[in-house]
Amino acid sequence: MIAAIFFYVFAAILLGSAAAVVTARNPVHSVLFLILAFFNASALFLIAGAEFLAMILVIVYVGAVAVLFLFVVMMLDINFEQLRSGFQRYLPVGLAVVAVLVVELATVLAGWKFAPQAAAVRFLPEAASIPNTAQLGQVLYTDFVFLFQAAGLILLVAMIGAIVLTLRPHNRARRQNIAEQIARDPAEALALMDIPSRTGVAALGIRRPLEKGAAPGPAEETHAGGHP
Repeated sequence: MIAAIFFYVFAAILLGSAAAVVTARNPVHSVLFLILAFFNASALFLIAGAEFLAMILVIVYVGAVAVLFLFVVMMLDINFEQLRSGFQRYLPVGLAVVAVLVVELATVLAGWKFAPQAAAVRFLPEAASIPNTAQLGQVLYTDFVFLFQAAGLILLVAMIGAIVLTLRPHNRARRQNIAEQIARDPAEALALMDIPSRTGVAALGIRRPLEKGAAPGPAEETHAGGHP
């Protein structure tokens, strides 16, 4: 009974925060509502007995992905008012895409059928001696190891492709050549200058403060008069 009450409470907060992610006008608020949705989803996983998925959802999605979204939104300083200016112009296209998605979802739900053994699996006894994390690892790395590795390979190829597509050579960019810096002659990097008098210092554009009670020189008089 208590588990059912907590389930409905977390589910209601999850649905409300998910709706707020889409409807919030401030993007920072949208990211914060997304973090709230992740926390409630992890609570639902805990109620279902999947503690590994709950911790992964908190550590990976809340601790990395959502926080990264928040930093990007706050640091880029995007003019969202300008982005929303073309809302009415793109509204027909958006409605057409939404209609296509609704038709696809209705088609999938209309042809959905439960497996005959699905009802019997619900009443199987839970293996108390094997924790949930060990069971998940056995399924992923034993029963479906090739599919799991193939999915990881596809994600790796997608990541490399994104890096290659966005990495463009900049010919005008200045690059540091460490070997050339180490091998250069110190005489080319240093210049010793002999400055014998205050006039030579003033010729270089260096202004020294006057000592108390000292008479200003020609350079100080020119500087005090306001002429360069």
